[in-house]
Amino acid sequence: MTHPHDIGSGTGTTGTPTAGTDPGPAPADELRARTDAGLAPAARAWLGQALDEAATHRGTHGPISVWELRLAEAGRRCGPAHADAARVLILHAARADLDALTRVYRQGTADERRAVLRALPRLVPGPDALPLVEDALRTNDTRLLAAAVGPYAARHLAPHAWRHAVLKCLFTGVSVDSVADLGRRARGDAELARMLGDYAAERTAAGRQVPEDLHRVLTLTEPDTAPHAPVDPHGKES
Repeated sequence: MTHPHDIGSGTGTTGTPTAGTDPGPAPADELRARTDAGLAPAARAWLGQALDEAATHRGTHGPISVWELRLAEAGRRCGPAHADAARVLILHAARADLDALTRVYRQGTADERRAVLRALPRLVPGPDALPLVEDALRTNDTRLLAAAVGPYAARHLAPHAWRHAVLKCLFTGVSVDSVADLGRRARGDAELARMLGDYAAERTAAGRQVPEDLHRVLTLTEPDTAPHAPVDPHGKES
């Protein structure tokens, strides 16, 4: 399943996608349209065939399913800018279940692991895939870290683990723009504010620069003090 030429495609060293099709949380049909628009005719035809194969042969046939082979080809066929989106679309077309996603993640390249992480919100409704996210958060691979703090983590990661994921982004230089739903989860989080303050103090004491992203997140931890309209006892706002 590994393909050395696929490793590193589509993302810079700080986990920020290069110009191309961002898989994001968009519906699959919208993602398909945007991906097709950016592909040359031969690549578009290959992707269409790969998606048809994935939809037709969703289960494992032989030692490996045909759509898993297509994941390994995506970087070469679609180019670095669109490979992530192509892989996510293939996983979606195959309706990959948790066992299949885990197998691809454990056996695949860094690019294939990243695709699995980005496909989780579409394919796993509950928290059962959190072990994959937690594994990615233990690495220092900024591409995996950026994918691991996406919408699935925002929805399911426990507060303690989520706070450490935010700090891991700061440690490794992954932009906090990668952290899905950051504003909502950070708002009023006094413990996250304390951890950020401790980290800033450590860096200052060591004569090192405090990341600008840290100040951004620290601002977000302030409580929401916007005035709210009084609530009518009968359930209507005045």
